[in-house]
Amino acid sequence: MTFGIATVSLSGTLEEKLRAAAAAGFDGVEIFENDLIASPLSPREVRAMMDDLGLGCMLYQPFRDFEGMPGAMRQRALDRAEAKFDLMGDLGADRILVCSNCSPHALGERNRIVADLQELGERAGKRSIIVGYEALAWGRHVFDHRDAWAIVEAVDHPHIGIILDSFHSLSRGIPSESIQAIPGDKIAFVQLADAPRLEMDLLYWSRHFRNFPGQGGLPVADYVAEIIRTGYDGPLSLEIFNDRFRGWSPDLIAADGLRSLRHVEDAAERLLGRTPAVPAPPAAVRPEFVEFAVNAQDAPALEQMFGSLGFARTGVHRTKAVTRWQAGSVNLVINAQPDSFGQGFERAHGPSICAVGLAVPDRDAVAARAAFLDIGQVDQAEAPGNLSVPALRGIGGSLIYLIGEEEIPAVWDTEFEPTGAAVDPHPLTIDHLAAVVRIDEYLSWQLYWRALFGLEQSLQSDVIDPSGLVLSQPLRSADGALRLTLNASDAAGTLSSRFVGHNFGGGYQHIAFASDDLTATAHRIAEKGADILPIGGNYYADLAARFGLDGATRTQLRDAHILYDADDAGDYRQLYSRAFQKRFFFEFVERRGYEGYGAPNAGVRLASQERFRTA
Repeated sequence: MTFGIATVSLSGTLEEKLRAAAAAGFDGVEIFENDLIASPLSPREVRAMMDDLGLGCMLYQPFRDFEGMPGAMRQRALDRAEAKFDLMGDLGADRILVCSNCSPHALGERNRIVADLQELGERAGKRSIIVGYEALAWGRHVFDHRDAWAIVEAVDHPHIGIILDSFHSLSRGIPSESIQAIPGDKIAFVQLADAPRLEMDLLYWSRHFRNFPGQGGLPVADYVAEIIRTGYDGPLSLEIFNDRFRGWSPDLIAADGLRSLRHVEDAAERLLGRTPAVPAPPAAVRPEFVEFAVNAQDAPALEQMFGSLGFARTGVHRTKAVTRWQAGSVNLVINAQPDSFGQGFERAHGPSICAVGLAVPDRDAVAARAAFLDIGQVDQAEAPGNLSVPALRGIGGSLIYLIGEEEIPAVWDTEFEPTGAAVDPHPLTIDHLAAVVRIDEYLSWQLYWRALFGLEQSLQSDVIDPSGLVLSQPLRSADGALRLTLNASDAAGTLSSRFVGHNFGGGYQHIAFASDDLTATAHRIAEKGADILPIGGNYYADLAARFGLDGATRTQLRDAHILYDADDAGDYRQLYSRAFQKRFFFEFVERRGYEGYGAPNAGVRLASQERFRTA
């Protein structure tokens, strides 16, 4: 299939939108009427620009309030259509979107609606134009694609088809299986949009909160699968209304848009039992190690911190100033090697997490999927001295190493000389990674992880920082072996925004380690001198009212500075370290059936961290 995007989806002038769509690799665009009206270019000049850029004009839209108009208003609607047909000739467009009438004057008489569309079909046919009729979710009389199809079927005209829009259908909960009733050759065009699941007025939801497939919570892949099943082979196009997109770079948004279409078409093909040419997301993925970049002066302080958290230095790189630290099954790496990727990263960002190694069944398959999604692979020239495995560019310019499960022992044995230090035998794993990104990249990184690694989205949390609101989106693999939270904020004073500012871009702010006995872990690391984030006494007094915890349990939690939360599935305990040079910190958690991330406790943790802002 070919891919398109409506110009309304992008920020900037019409010319900037067209350049961004072409640079991203789209086959064509839908020209949104308001963009054309505001442009100083004539329709012929716009067409010439599209020709130069290699873009087709796939659709002109929208044409509103046409069918069912009474009296003289009907003739006026037909006259407006003729004027638009003239304009389309100059643009080189052969398809137009007619959305179901919202005018209070519109009559709902089915015979009148059918007759009006038949007349429009006759006029369109003389210009070799296809009219696509779309059911707006808030249409006055027609607001369901099943109803729109019944009308198009009754019109029975070769120049009248139906336009299917995933948002209009899925926002109303219309079963996607109903698309099977529509022959593929009567689908004039397909528009796609995802959206977070919200309870609000449909028009307001649509106009402000749409996003790309893979960024929201609607089953867009199922919708596309049913369209493909009909035999439709026309364009898949994006029509996005989003307040944030209107202020972000059109190049970034366009690139994400094309990635989303590749992702959703691939997912739809798999739902149909077909085998696309590109590999599927990995069946399993888990973090094997996390790498920290520091300079030689800061390395001893980070080593001391690791030791206080129960990690032992178990390996020294055979040729570089790089060390391996272990506790349970967790591997941390300190990279202080001069003239390395890590050193360059530290110079740009300060002490920070510069890479994550992910274990996958087939590293080359994941690398091939990344290339399909236009996710760049880093070569040795960009990251000299890095591991001899595929490395992808990740959050904030960090690396994601792709390591085949069978390669892992050799990586450690080849790269590192064992020190003989004993590893803490108590079970410890990486529970989740927490990243902070710029607000304009918040949805982009969600798409990255969902499309490439197949991570699943759960409910977004709004976290109250003392200085503003932070958005937090959890993502996880199907088996929970890889969990990630993405955080972003518009408010300049929040810890998340300050992290982005100090870090000169997004990055990983903390790692959470899972323990099977957090109280025991807290005591062990306290004995080792770990610098634990203190939690105030009012919090523990409130736990009695919230959860009915007995006094002994509350005392145990308070003495160890452990936070607590519970839901119907179980409970959750959290313990935080102080931050290393106010940059990154560590968390220890204990899950007892609980699948969340302690969102109700985030404000308490942030308030405690805020008290150390100038300390």
